[in-house]
Amino acid sequence: MGEGGVVYHEEYVTNPRGLRLFTCGWLPASSSPKALVFLCHGYGMEVSGFMKACGIELATKGYGVFGIDYEGHGKSMGARCYIQKFEHLVDDCDLFFKSICDMEEYRNKNRFLYGESMGGAVALLLHRKDPAFWDGAVLVAPMCKISEKVKPHPVVVALLTQVEEIIPKWKIVPAKDVIDSAFKDPSSAKRSGRTSSSTRTSPG
Repeated sequence: MGEGGVVYHEEYVTNPRGLRLFTCGWLPASSSPKALVFLCHGYGMEVSGFMKACGIELATKGYGVFGIDYEGHGKSMGARCYIQKFEHLVDDCDLFFKSICDMEEYRNKNRFLYGESMGGAVALLLHRKDPAFWDGAVLVAPMCKISEKVKPHPVVVALLTQVEEIIPKWKIVPAKDVIDSAFKDPSSAKRSGRTSSSTRTSPG
């Protein structure tokens, strides 16, 4: 598929835990990419929809852009928005991104990370995992620390830490849907193709 001189592609890969994960990419249609950019999306989001405009824009400027939906996100397998171990997200991205970089046509290209929100944390951890591998990174509102305004009381945190070993997938902390908080302007959510009703999930 193409859009404005950009070639879009998608495929599924299987991670070491046996889950099929959705991947996609945007490439300039008429030239070899001048560098590679790897997208890390935020919590509750996905690459092909929420980061589509970013992928197209960068590919239009001559970059090869690649992304993967984390386990439980977007079109990937897994319990919706359930993150058992954050290291799994980082390891899955690391494995997929490096598989792209190892392709013969891309081995000599510069490599950059692009992370938004929670994806900023993923990008930072990817860089920390292998700092010599990456040539740079762009972080957009990176989630480096949970705001004190949204954290439960320390006693509640301690209690839930114990409980999550027994009921890890229960939604036991009352909170608004993440999509409702992700956009200040409702029209931005609509343009991205996301609404809270499309992402709301139930336990299990």
